[in-house]
Amino acid sequence: MGHRPVVLVTGSARRLGREIALHLAHHGRDVALHHHRSDAGATLSDARAAGADAAAFAADLADEAACAALVPAVVARFGRLDAVVNNASLFEPDRVDDFGYAAMERHWRANTAPAIVLARALHAHRRERGAAEPGCVVNLLDQKLWNPNPDCLSYTLSKAALECATTLLAQALAPQVRVCGVAPGLTLGSAQIDDAKLARLQSRALLGYGARPADVAQAVRYLLDARASTGTTILVDAGQHLQPHDRDFGYLP
Repeated sequence: MGHRPVVLVTGSARRLGREIALHLAHHGRDVALHHHRSDAGATLSDARAAGADAAAFAADLADEAACAALVPAVVARFGRLDAVVNNASLFEPDRVDDFGYAAMERHWRANTAPAIVLARALHAHRRERGAAEPGCVVNLLDQKLWNPNPDCLSYTLSKAALECATTLLAQALAPQVRVCGVAPGLTLGSAQIDDAKLARLQSRALLGYGARPADVAQAVRYLLDARASTGTTILVDAGQHLQPHDRDFGYLP
């Protein structure tokens, strides 16, 4: 077994999760790469090329049993687990007029509950090991929580619950585990935001440019190393949370 810290990154096959996992691989961590529907093969090979021990773990985190089995599987493979980055996320737009219980439940089961289950499992593992230093959980949030609008209601509520859970878990799991958040602003395009629109919206940020995936990954790594920080969140959004909008980014011109 190696002596590099082991970090589980959920949703690491693509987008921000892939960027975070590879950044950590390049900076002295071994990485457990969780994925669900997306193929994690490219992230796996790139993490190994960066010098990390890496392994992929498929799981539907909305399934409670599958989520509960993930940390034990990672520990069985690596012999240890030092941190969890809760990045995997569901994003389905809705508003008050088309809100329904099913949409709220899908977002809760994907964006909120798994972070609690995985943090609890990390805590149990660290306590069993009698680790001298606390483990760390980093939850990926959203600048929108500090700049609210009623678009994407179920998604926003699930992230608001995760932000509250960050505080409650920090209290409940100390001293074995620190729990922090990173709240990105508009960082990547989407089905609603092509490259040109992304560049236009980011240029309107308070700093005149937007956050890059590497900026988010750097903030995650900082918190993994920040041994005196718990129950706190870093916003990585070039100041977008200070610029109120009445619509979500996808609906802005």
